[in-house]
Amino acid sequence: FDFSRTQSPEVKRRLDTWFAWHRATQLNDYAALLASAQGDVAEPTTPAATCRWAERIRDQLEPALQRAVAEFAEVVPALGDAQLRHLERRYAKIIDDMRDDYLQPDRAERERESFKRAEDRAEQLYGSLDEAQLRVIRSGVAASPFNPDLWLVERQRRQRDVLQTLRKLQADKADLAQRITALRGLVDRTERSPNAEYRAYQVKLTDYNCAFAAQIHNATTPAQRQKARERLKGWEDDVRSLSSGTPG
Repeated sequence: FDFSRTQSPEVKRRLDTWFAWHRATQLNDYAALLASAQGDVAEPTTPAATCRWAERIRDQLEPALQRAVAEFAEVVPALGDAQLRHLERRYAKIIDDMRDDYLQPDRAERERESFKRAEDRAEQLYGSLDEAQLRVIRSGVAASPFNPDLWLVERQRRQRDVLQTLRKLQADKADLAQRITALRGLVDRTERSPNAEYRAYQVKLTDYNCAFAAQIHNATTPAQRQKARERLKGWEDDVRSLSSGTPG
């Protein structure tokens, strides 16, 4: 938003408030979730189980998102045209970056980049993968229904929605309750697009990604699953350290 010198102290105070609340109320639950995952990661899985984990993570993050909405609603009246123009320019840069990263004109290059992203994510959890496992990823990426063109259009819709919502709140001089309601509606439309075609696509992609993640997991060795368990344990320890205020 490129807040001005006079706006920044209040924004920083709101951020500090959110982080203090988050540390005090949410981190232990995140740690418990990571501890639970350590048992599951040692065993084979199914697409349905993978989707359940994705839902658990979304549910766990929801309170933090709603609290952030409430804090941001307090800042909205201070936003001026300069901040919204800056946000608009920032959004345009994000779209350009997405085109560069996901919409390469050459289809083979686009698939290579998609494969590399999937490989990096898998190796972050399991460590180095062998050639047979990389073939599983390569095949899964090639078969994926992921549509970057559709995704880009939806991102642009969300950006317009944000700007229109904030400008309307400014014009209406909305009170706090109205601001919170409007921002919650914005979150809802981000999570569940008003575009029926995109909603159907999201369901299809989510189901595919759950199956794809399960396929990758089931192709890993016991040593790699142990590596994943250790990685999850490390993240759990980091979160508990943050929660307690103990340096990591």
